Amino acid sequence: MTGSILIVDDDPVQRRLLEAAVTRSGYKAIVAPGGEAGLEILEGPGAASVAVVILDLVMPGLDGIGVLTAMRRRGISIPVIVQTAQGGIETAVLAMRNGAFDFVVKPASPDRLKTAIANALEVEALEVAAKRSARRGGAVTFKDIITRSPAMERVIRLARKAAASSIPILIEGESGVGKELVARAIQGAGERRSKPFVTVNCGAIPDNLVESVLFGHEKGAFTGAIEKHAGKFVEAHSGTLFLDEIGDLPPEVQVKLLRAVQEGEIDPVGGRGTVRVDIRLISATHRDLLQQVKDGKFREDLYYRLNVYPIFVPPLRDRRSDIPGLVRHFMARTGSGRGGTPRINSISENTLSMLQAYDWPGNIRQLENAVFRASVLCDGDVLTEHEFPQIRAQVGGAVELDRRTAGAGGTGETAAEAPGNGATGGSAGQGGSPFGILKALDDRGNVRAIAEIERDMIRLAIDHYHGQMSEVARRLGIGRSTLYRKLREHGIDPGKERFGQDPA
Repeated sequence: MTGSILIVDDDPVQRRLLEAAVTRSGYKAIVAPGGEAGLEILEGPGAASVAVVILDLVMPGLDGIGVLTAMRRRGISIPVIVQTAQGGIETAVLAMRNGAFDFVVKPASPDRLKTAIANALEVEALEVAAKRSARRGGAVTFKDIITRSPAMERVIRLARKAAASSIPILIEGESGVGKELVARAIQGAGERRSKPFVTVNCGAIPDNLVESVLFGHEKGAFTGAIEKHAGKFVEAHSGTLFLDEIGDLPPEVQVKLLRAVQEGEIDPVGGRGTVRVDIRLISATHRDLLQQVKDGKFREDLYYRLNVYPIFVPPLRDRRSDIPGLVRHFMARTGSGRGGTPRINSISENTLSMLQAYDWPGNIRQLENAVFRASVLCDGDVLTEHEFPQIRAQVGGAVELDRRTAGAGGTGETAAEAPGNGATGGSAGQGGSPFGILKALDDRGNVRAIAEIERDMIRLAIDHYHGQMSEVARRLGIGRSTLYRKLREHGIDPGKERFGQDPA
């Protein structure tokens, strides 16, 4: 086991339970009492040791969705398992849309947590190995950009022209669209292809360290400066410096960056003189820099220095024709089974159509993570819609709830595999959905009423817990009197639900 599990929950009892479950599973646990504290750990010196985050969604102050949003904005790609007692459809979909890896309902069993953590670690290890393999493959070229989209072809044409010179480039586009890949292709096609390519995520560096990271510092320049540091500009000398999320630079650093771009000179912190550097500067941002200039958050003179040659990379939803090629590329990088043969051979056409129908707010990065996860968790050799439950929930209007091991018999079967669970009753089962699936949309594509979904959830719980009404009430988070009142309101007969019969 490598790495620690960060538990973020405001409930001290729940934190202790999770910490005990994580420790018993052989992992080291780190606990945080809230969203703000969790983010501090993820941005602090111990962040490198965190392998998975278990995140409560409902917390005072910064809640779970806020933490997920902040992680995505700051480029923190650690897999997150979200948990909440409010396990409704909208909650699950919202969490997955914001980048959660998995979703569990409180109180999650230790086995369910252990499985979720193991899956997250396996996918994360696969991604790291794939990235290392890509780096060993040599310089990136424009041939490495997989596209059939006219919009991306225009991007490649502009980038090819830019590669022939040392003109400053500003690459714009949403997070995850592939701005760094375009930058690497530009370097790979230019005269500096054999020189260093240094990447800096300006949004991921604490404000008080940005100047030191970029321009370097002398020994003793400030508290903690125990040795001399060259800085990214010097590291990139004779090569390319890629400044990602340039719009997040503090104003005081923007002044020094302007001089570096204009004069080719930098001033290390605590240094007595300037240092000459020869770099190719490529910047990138997901922000509207011109609007930031108007708002006084970004220097106008620096903006025009950086925006000499702008390139806009379109989001994935505007180039859906690229999705099949990207999916197959990511599948090929997933790895091989025993004997060196690819374990995943293909993907069904229905699944490809579903992936093309989704908007992908996280763009290519989100698609890559989804394919990696699906490939690792797939039991067969063909990817189907069942390997993409979160995407299917948002495209098709259904969400797959927490598929835990059936507890009554201790057989190890999941709810979807247990005999007699072919339907939940009501509209959740009439449409042929497997047990554990609740439909958010009706047959005409309209959102179903909350009362109907509530009825189906109660019927599902009665069936799942074999008519044990105390357990049903506890799992639904309501009192027994409330449960029996709702049974009368919905006309549910618990005795019939246990045998999968539709009440009169």
